[in-house]
Amino acid sequence: MTAEVLQNPSIPVPMSQADEHTWAMLAHLSVLVNLFTGVLGPVVALIIYLMFANRSKYVAYHAMQSFLFQLVVWYGIGVMWGIVGLLCIVIIGFVLAPIACILTPIFLLGMAIAPIYGIWGAIQTSQDQDFKYWLIGDWVRGTLEG
Repeated sequence: MTAEVLQNPSIPVPMSQADEHTWAMLAHLSVLVNLFTGVLGPVVALIIYLMFANRSKYVAYHAMQSFLFQLVVWYGIGVMWGIVGLLCIVIIGFVLAPIACILTPIFLLGMAIAPIYGIWGAIQTSQDQDFKYWLIGDWVRGTLEG
């Protein structure tokens, strides 16, 4: 470290390329936290983003992608499942039961694919390849670049 960085802690210390790939990989693997906690995966990705946003655009990009992907998949599916369940129980009763039976496998498939997609992103970033989630990656890149 240079003397300037040691005297002024507000100057972000650049990361090595290996560290960037490691943290980007961990951001994508945060999707696995959802398997144990149900909801904390996006929190882990957001923490990684906040910790390294000033030090590495690469890590910031991949952490924000992972965060948004998990919000869309986990919370979106949960909200949709809750709405269908609530309508089925309270408002319409058994009329929506067939719709719930049709949508449940779709929701479960989405929840099964999310960890696989996150692991694929982790593998790609650990091997120094660019990775972007479908629909989310381009939006995040445009937002972070200003």
